[in-house]
Amino acid sequence: MNIFMRHLSTEMGQDQTKQQIEKGLKLYQSNQTDKALQVWTKVLEKTSDPGGKFRVLGCLITAHSEMGKYKDMLKYALDQIDTAREMEDPDYLTEGYLNLARSNEKLCDFHKTVSYCKTCLNMQGTTVSLQLNGQVCLSMGNAFLGLSLFQQALQSYEKALRYAHNNDDKMLECRVCCSLGNIYIHLKDYEKALFFPCKSAELVNDYGKGWSLKYRAMSQYHMSVAYRKLERLPDAMECCEESMKIALQHGDRPLQALCLQNFADIHRYRRDSDKAFPRYESALGIMTEIGNRLGQAHVHLAVAKCFLQLKEHLKALDSLERAQALADAMGNKLCTLKAHCLREGIYRSQGRQEELREQVVKFLQCVEELELYCGMCGESIGDRDQKLQALPCSHIFHLKCLQTNGTKGCPKCFKNSMKPGFV
Repeated sequence: MNIFMRHLSTEMGQDQTKQQIEKGLKLYQSNQTDKALQVWTKVLEKTSDPGGKFRVLGCLITAHSEMGKYKDMLKYALDQIDTAREMEDPDYLTEGYLNLARSNEKLCDFHKTVSYCKTCLNMQGTTVSLQLNGQVCLSMGNAFLGLSLFQQALQSYEKALRYAHNNDDKMLECRVCCSLGNIYIHLKDYEKALFFPCKSAELVNDYGKGWSLKYRAMSQYHMSVAYRKLERLPDAMECCEESMKIALQHGDRPLQALCLQNFADIHRYRRDSDKAFPRYESALGIMTEIGNRLGQAHVHLAVAKCFLQLKEHLKALDSLERAQALADAMGNKLCTLKAHCLREGIYRSQGRQEELREQVVKFLQCVEELELYCGMCGESIGDRDQKLQALPCSHIFHLKCLQTNGTKGCPKCFKNSMKPGFV
C-alpha cells in the first residue's frame, strides 16, 4: 500500500509540474515574461521529478536566450546537462549538449560550440535525437561562420537544410535560410544574401500563423541587411523598422542591438554620421551587456568606416584596434582581414609606406588562410560584383568561371586529389 501511495504521489507531482510549466508557457507567449520566469523558477525549486526539472530548465534556457542573458542561459544549460546525466537518457543528453552548444555560440565561444555539437552528433539516441540533428548542424554552422570557416559553415547549413526537409520542419528551414543569407553577406553575393531571407519570410507567411513573431522579425532583419548592401535603402529601412517593432514588443534585446546597428549602417550609407553614431553607441551598449563579442567587433568596424567618411583617421584607427582585439580573441579572421584592409587605406592616404606594406602582407595572409579566392580565376571572392556558386562539396567559385569552364565536378577537389608523382 505504501509503495502504491508513493507511486500515486509521484504521478500527482509530475502532473502538477507539467501544469505549472504549461502555465508559464502561456504567460511567456502572451509577453508576460517576468511572470513566466517566476512560475518556472518556483517549479525548479519544488519539483523532485528529473523529467520535469529538465523541461523547465529548457524553458528557462530559451527565455534567457531571447532576452540576451547568455551567462544565465549557460548556467541553466549546465544544470540541464547534470539532470540529463542523472537520468542516463541519450535523448535528454543530446538536448542538453545542444543547449550547451547554443549558449556558447551566443557567448561567441565558437570552438566550444563546435565541440559540443560534435558530441551531440556522435550520440546514439532515438528518434528525438535524430530530430534535433538539424538544429545541431545549424548551431555548428553558425559557429564555423563565427570562426570564418566558410566551407565548413556551408556544409553544416546544407546538412541542417536536409534534416529540415526530411522532417518537414519549416521552423528550422526558416532559421537555416536566415543563416544562409548571413553567410552570403560575408561572401558579398548580395543577390543570394537577399534570396534566402526572402525564402524565410515566405515560409513565415505560408506556415507561421502559430509561430512566434521572432521568426518574422528574424527574416525581416536579414532582408534589411541585404537590401542595404544592394543600396536599396528605403526597403532596408522598412524591413528594419518592422523587425525592431517586434523586437521591442517581445523584449528581444539581441535583435534590438542588431537592428540599431543596421539603422546606423543605413545612416552611414547616406553619409549622415550625426544619426549613425548614437545608434552605434546604443547597439554597442546592448552587445557589451549581453556578451555578443562578434557584434561588438562589427560595430567597431562600422564606426571606423564612419570616422573615415569624416577623415578622422586617428579615431578610425582606434576603433579598428578595438575590433581586431575582439576578433583575435574569438578567432574571427574575417574581422581581422577587414581591419587590415581599412588600415591599409588609411596608411596609403597618409603615405606611411612601412605601415602600408605591413598591412598589405597581413591582408594577403588572411585572404590565403580563409581561401577567399575563386579556385578557377584566382581572384578574391567579393572583390567584384560577381555571383557565387557553392558546389555540393561546399567549395565556392564565381558562377561565371564555372559556366565558362564548363567543368563537371569541383576543380578544387580534383586538384587536392592529385597525388605527388601522379601529376
